[in-house]
Order: sequence, then C-alpha cells, then structure tokens
Amino acid sequence: MGNCQPTVYPYEDFDVVADIKAIRKACKGLGTDEQAIIDILANRSSAQRQDIKQAYFDKYDDLVDVLKSELSGSFEKAILAMLDPPVIYAVKELRKAMKGAGTDEDVLVEILCTSTNADVAMFKECYFQVHERDLEADIEGDTSGEVRNLLMALLQGNRDESYDVDEDLAEQDATALFEAGEGCFGTDESTFTHILATRNYLQLQDTFKIYEQLSGTEILDAIDNETSGTLKKCYIALVRVAKNPQLYFARRLHKAMKGAGTDEDTLIRIIVCRSEYDLETIKDMYLEKYDVSLKDALRDECSGDFKRLLVAICH
Repeated sequence: MGNCQPTVYPYEDFDVVADIKAIRKACKGLGTDEQAIIDILANRSSAQRQDIKQAYFDKYDDLVDVLKSELSGSFEKAILAMLDPPVIYAVKELRKAMKGAGTDEDVLVEILCTSTNADVAMFKECYFQVHERDLEADIEGDTSGEVRNLLMALLQGNRDESYDVDEDLAEQDATALFEAGEGCFGTDESTFTHILATRNYLQLQDTFKIYEQLSGTEILDAIDNETSGTLKKCYIALVRVAKNPQLYFARRLHKAMKGAGTDEDTLIRIIVCRSEYDLETIKDMYLEKYDVSLKDALRDECSGDFKRLLVAICH
C-alpha cells in the first residue's frame, strides 16, 4: 500500500570505516559493548549493514563469526537477522519452518500470505541459492490437502497487483464464495483458494463487502465457522492482509507477546524485516488496536539487550 512508513532509513552520514572500527572496539577487551552495536546497526539500512559486513571482512574478520562468539540468545539471533539481506533471512526462515519434526505453518503463512509476486519470485531464486533446494518441492512435500494447494497457488505469484476493481467480478466471486461455503453442506475450498490467491486487495475488499450483504455474515466469521486448523489460519491471514497488511502484522506482534512466554522469533522476523517498509505504519495500527504503543509492549514483554535492540529499531 502506498502510504506506508518505515522506521529505519539509510543513515545520512554513513561512514563505513568509522562503523567497523566502532564495532571492532565494542567486541574487543573485557565484555562486549552491546549498546554500541545496537546504536550502529539499528540506525543503518539493510544495504548499509551489508557494506559494514563486507568492509569488516576485508579489514578484520567475518563479522557474523565475531558476533556469534560475543553475543547470545535472542539478542544474537536478532543481530544476525539484521546482517542478512531481508530476502536471504526470509528464505532461511522458510527452510527452518519446514525442517525437523513438524512444520511451522504459521511462519509459512505469515511469509507467503504477505508477499508480492516479486517477493515470491525472489524467494524461489534465493531459496535455491542458499539451500540448493527447490522451494516449491519442499513446500509441496511438507504440507498436504488444501493447505498445500493454497501455498502452491501463492507460490505461482499470479496475484493481480493492480488497483482496478471490477464490480461484476466482485459480485460473481462473492456469490461463488457463498455457494462454496455457507450456502452448501461442506465447504468447497478450491473456490476460496483461487479467489484469495489471485485477486488484488482492493478487489477482495469489494468482494468481502458484497459477501456480507449477500450472506449477512462477515467473511472472517464465515471462514471461522466453515474451516479449521491451518487452512483456517491461511484464509484468515489472506483476508486480513487484503483488508490491511499493517494491521495483520500488528496482530501477529501482539499474539507473539501474549500468553506464556514470548515468541521471540516472530518479533525478530516482523520488526527486522518490516523496519524499512512499513514498521512505522504497523506501530500506528498497534497503538490504535491495542491502546498501548508497540515500544511499551516490547519494553514490558522483552528484556535486556534484546529489548533495547527491538525498541531502537522501532525508533
């Protein structure tokens, strides 16, 4: 959406030599000066961080190895996430979500349901470069049923990304959704999948309005009643993203901090990856929805250097 504001901008007085010297100093001697590392990395764009990483390597050592040996826990994880280009970090997260015993479908849904066609194309390419594996084959092998169909549809990158709204199509789609869902016994998921994976967001917003007039039920309630499990999560994510992507991310952040234990991986993924796109707008949505600022929520739920870093990225 066009009106989104980031929190992290390229640093105007960027001096890569000064930065690598300061980071080296912060890592030498007794104990690490974490605040110095936060002050630099939270105030540089991703591209500038890549320059820092390269310059550090050319002059001293591998910065990632150095920081791994100096830092620990969630703070280390977040700093390392900041040193990856966002697309590389995303494909590592996709792989991590599929490795091991179960699949972390929430991560697949969050990344794939919020991606543009261009993002999806880059993910496929980078996934292969980083893991020497095929993203589509991995997702196909790791999921099943309609969830697999939906994620595979999203991986085709065939969403209409225009801002055109076709009223007739919205009426047709709304009717098809109603007839596939509440209007019949058993839900015909393929209709939902096709419409949610291919229409542009404004078109979908229009379709949801007509759906509600037609059925008397809000689309999210209908999905809630008609589907379950991961598929329900996928559909709800897609509807929420179509309505307001930044509010979707605000909800994800809130959920990551609610309940027992904080889901630090989700906090890192959203705050680091959205910082140069729309984190300022996500902060606005968070405040509007939960009546507390994102920074205050992070201060309450996180601790130590990890907290300081996330708050610094939020500016």
